[in-house]
Amino acid sequence: MPGLPAQFPLGEHGALALVRRLFAEFAYRHRDRYALAFALMAVAAACTAASAYLIGEVVNYAFGDRSMSKIVTLAGVTVALFATKGLATYGHAVIMARIGNRIIAENQRRMVGRLLDQNIGFFEDRHSSEFLARLNAGAVAATQALGLVITAAGRDFLSLIGLVAVMVYQEPFLSLIGLVVVPPAVFLLRKLIRRARNVAHAQFVGSARILETLQETLQGIRIVKAFALEDVMRARAASNIEEIERASNKMARVANRSSPLMETLGGFAIAAVMLYSGYRVIETGASPGTFFSFITAFLLAYEPAKRLARLNIDLSAALVGVRVLFDVIDGPPGEPADEDKPALKLSRARVEFRGVRFSYRRGEPVLRDLSFVAEPGRVTALVGPSGGGKSTALALIMRFYDIEAGAILIDGQDIATVSRRSLRGQIAYVGQDVFLFRGSIRDNIAFGRPGASEAEIVAAAKAAFAHDFIMSFPAGYDTPVGEHGLQLSGGQRQRIAIARGLIKNAPIILLDEATAALDSESERQVQDAIARLCEGRTTIMIAHRLHTIMHADRIFVIEDGRAVESGRHEELLRRGGRYASFYRLQLQKQENPPPAVAAAASGG
Repeated sequence: MPGLPAQFPLGEHGALALVRRLFAEFAYRHRDRYALAFALMAVAAACTAASAYLIGEVVNYAFGDRSMSKIVTLAGVTVALFATKGLATYGHAVIMARIGNRIIAENQRRMVGRLLDQNIGFFEDRHSSEFLARLNAGAVAATQALGLVITAAGRDFLSLIGLVAVMVYQEPFLSLIGLVVVPPAVFLLRKLIRRARNVAHAQFVGSARILETLQETLQGIRIVKAFALEDVMRARAASNIEEIERASNKMARVANRSSPLMETLGGFAIAAVMLYSGYRVIETGASPGTFFSFITAFLLAYEPAKRLARLNIDLSAALVGVRVLFDVIDGPPGEPADEDKPALKLSRARVEFRGVRFSYRRGEPVLRDLSFVAEPGRVTALVGPSGGGKSTALALIMRFYDIEAGAILIDGQDIATVSRRSLRGQIAYVGQDVFLFRGSIRDNIAFGRPGASEAEIVAAAKAAFAHDFIMSFPAGYDTPVGEHGLQLSGGQRQRIAIARGLIKNAPIILLDEATAALDSESERQVQDAIARLCEGRTTIMIAHRLHTIMHADRIFVIEDGRAVESGRHEELLRRGGRYASFYRLQLQKQENPPPAVAAAASGG
């Protein structure tokens, strides 16, 4: 998948660096809550150790002193210990969950903010599903990693320390037996860490590919149905799902591979403890309470010891997601903050291209010294063959990309020297592929000027000749548009987009093939709306259908990244140059359609 590194460099030092950064950026901000959670974990650990110690006292009082009153007292203390442990466990679990949710929200906001700071080029070679996967996996991974470290230190390590203290107090020699499991466990786990890290990366990539396939299937469902691609998409999805299933199964094997050895070693250690303790009690007359207390502490210590032993495996898997998060957050913004630059100040809204050069890829120029002027309050049309650079010129006016040479001036101000927000605030854009956001028709019109009143929204819709069809819906302006506006027709979407541009009341209008995909009736209605939109504003429009720009105040023919002709429609026809050739070619196509089209039209 583009944009995803083949393998994240998460060696030991990298992992430690990531953990330090997590504590510096996230844990430090929540140190008070973490300290409280840690204290509650310590209380729970102390209660666990105390309960193991009390088992020995109960046995001694039952079989030695035969004191029922003392046993009742110890039973009451045991109830209190377990109740306290339960409350402490509840408290630290809730606190950790609340901290985790806050960190997830913070990371999601940071990632969305960083993505919005990127330029258009950043997204062109990446699939949107990659960012969805990063947003989900990365934001959660930071909380998981911190939770693993803090829970291991607070719950497992403190519990282990308390229980080991009870064991050493009761039987120092027997405590050494527990160390038998440590060397082989460490040797095994070091080999598993690298495997777990690589498998976790494969799981992330597989999840992103599943999202990609599902997203493309749903967004292109009309094409899928039209071309009967159900089996193809089903096979693609099945392949991706099978891949992540294999990775998940491998993770299950790797992550749990330590269990057989650990359990076997633990069994030998417990058996040795039982034999030695039995010998001490039977042959030497040692206190049975000591034996029971030690066994209880040993058994209780086994689970936190296992969790600590596999901490590095779980942490390595979580840190893969942390790196996914930081890859986005640490990336340089494609559109650095420029609010310190002066705002664009308009007087006439005159747009000038002066020797502009630009290329998307090195060595493949798209614009070559492009120069033209869009006069204030007039309609300027850009025509020419596909790939000539017309749409690129509009993108450069909005500073979606930065030019390589030359200058783009608005009222004599170089747009590279003003803030992007002030520049884009003066421009209304309507393209061929209209994008509507999830929500109602009212919401989508109001996006042109957030906070617009109901009267302003209705006025804009009327000016865009959209009010009548909006009111024909039962819900009127509250009608949901569906994903990408698919519940509306093409002409309706275009008029909503024009209303969105009208309510913005921008002095500069950019129109990129705004009627190219419409039928004749819809095109006429949209053309009327465009005429209303362009009144008194500096308008630059692109059109392949030359009849839509015949009344433009000035037409520029853009070819191979240059303006090769300019003038009004009649003037350019009289010259007999490139514009006249385009115009004659379109007339011939209308009068003499291709044989296949003519045959279809005649029913042949």
